[in-house]
Amino acid sequence: MYPPKFDYYRANSVDEAVSLLQEHNGAKLIAGGHSLLPLMKLRLADPGALIDIGRIASLQGISHDDETSRIGALTVHAAVERDSQLPRVLTEAAGWIGDPQVRNRGTVGGNVAHADPASDLPTVFMALGAIFEMAGPGGSRQVDADDFCTGLFMTDLNPDELLTTVVIPRAKNGVGSAYAKMFNPASRYAMIGAAAVLSVEGGACREAHVAVGGLTPKATRARSVESALEGQQLSEGLIKEAAAQIQNDLGDDLIGDIHASVEYRRQVVPTFVQQALEKAWQRAG
Repeated sequence: MYPPKFDYYRANSVDEAVSLLQEHNGAKLIAGGHSLLPLMKLRLADPGALIDIGRIASLQGISHDDETSRIGALTVHAAVERDSQLPRVLTEAAGWIGDPQVRNRGTVGGNVAHADPASDLPTVFMALGAIFEMAGPGGSRQVDADDFCTGLFMTDLNPDELLTTVVIPRAKNGVGSAYAKMFNPASRYAMIGAAAVLSVEGGACREAHVAVGGLTPKATRARSVESALEGQQLSEGLIKEAAAQIQNDLGDDLIGDIHASVEYRRQVVPTFVQQALEKAWQRAG
């Protein structure tokens, strides 16, 4: 199927991309194109103009300092998967996205900005406490991962802004992280995705960050699970009990399809939360 007609522009800098977004009402950014182009071919999106940001060098690559890691919006999933300095929950999730072709062309920024409820990275970045940096006509601004996705395919990005960088804290001793996923059998999208980051000291959980996606309209923080873990001596029994608390965080607006109904996903999500927690606990040492 062919997409609707559109005008094409190539931006050579972030400022030029912002200017083009202002000039062309309803224009969309494109880099890897793995999310936008299928929607256009199905006539579910008709932006009128595409702004290609795929060659803006400042948006590419990963850098590290003592406190944070900075991931450019145009960094492909395969590069994230290979970076040994990033948290395991992130490299694990990146390695489970689609297939090698998708991982070598799809970008972190495109994945997050698209806000597909079945995407892995919004869930992982929420558990990591990431900060999203955006550029627009008023300059740059930052948004916490908890507030970035606002609904089904909706984010805090304004129409004339673009996501430039994702900033995450560097992994520290005593911190373990993991991702557990129920795959869609055809697309490998997450029908359920659970991300866990645990800080462990003396066998007790000092701090827990847990998030789930795939069965909710947007990535969802599992605060009931976190509360059941923090300050407690960790054990297999405690983790199982804490994972069951996810039911308190899901709400009533859940997603189901022909592969897994709402009822099925609600029943099995504690298992995937438990898997992520157990693996994170083990990696925390």
